[in-house]
Amino acid sequence: MSKQAPTTKRRSVSDIRAAKGGTPLVVLTAYTAPIANILDGVCDILMVGDSLGMVVYGYDSTLKVSLEQMIAHGDAVVRHSKHAMVVVDMPFGSYQASPEQAFLSAARLLKETGAAAVKLEGGKEMAPTIEYLTQRGIPVMAHVGLMPQHVHTLGGFKAQGKEKAQQKRILEDALAIEAAGAFAVVLEGIMEPLAKAITQKLSIITIGIGASPACDGQVLVVDDILGMFEFTPRFVKQFAHLREDIAAAATEYARAVRQRKFPTLAQCYGIDKK
Repeated sequence: MSKQAPTTKRRSVSDIRAAKGGTPLVVLTAYTAPIANILDGVCDILMVGDSLGMVVYGYDSTLKVSLEQMIAHGDAVVRHSKHAMVVVDMPFGSYQASPEQAFLSAARLLKETGAAAVKLEGGKEMAPTIEYLTQRGIPVMAHVGLMPQHVHTLGGFKAQGKEKAQQKRILEDALAIEAAGAFAVVLEGIMEPLAKAITQKLSIITIGIGASPACDGQVLVVDDILGMFEFTPRFVKQFAHLREDIAAAATEYARAVRQRKFPTLAQCYGIDKK
């Protein structure tokens, strides 16, 4: 009798919920099939962020990203991962008009990508939408603090929670989205004591980015940790320097081509290598 190969169980929303207060969750962005395949065995969550607008397409913000772009990249990441839970961002303009609009957009994202959950930005003002989605079977990860889709109203990419009024608002936002049914919340670019306090107060998972080591998980843009950009924000630590490695490899390739050292006959067809 032949043995069946063991199946790989993908992390679920229930698995993520159960991680509260335990070993921190590892989260990275993934936008492409090769990166998803590499990161899958390492990460608990792969986040197909609308940051792909800036990282992949070179936009100056995330606002230009379309639902179709998120679906295309989300589909690639899901198909080339087996272990990590995949969460796909809802892009600007795809959910803010009404809960009904949000449901139609989220349903497309989940149906056409196979992802487990969607992520949207906003606090108290988005609580009714989050409740509408979760009551209809769509798991939602929320996002408060520094919200890239609010870049114009926030006056740029600035740390949040410096003043008491901001701190109160962000805490109220976090409590509101928890009450609405979100299973997790990204805390981005907020003061460390505030992020720690929110993590302790909420029963749902908090995922920090420029927040606090006390959060239940941490997320970074994968290209940032790989050292693909010359500039990195304060909250980023580079764990590799691939920009320099890629430039060196390309320079060596160019030299070999110009000196007719590549290709050699070993890289050509129809040649007896013996």
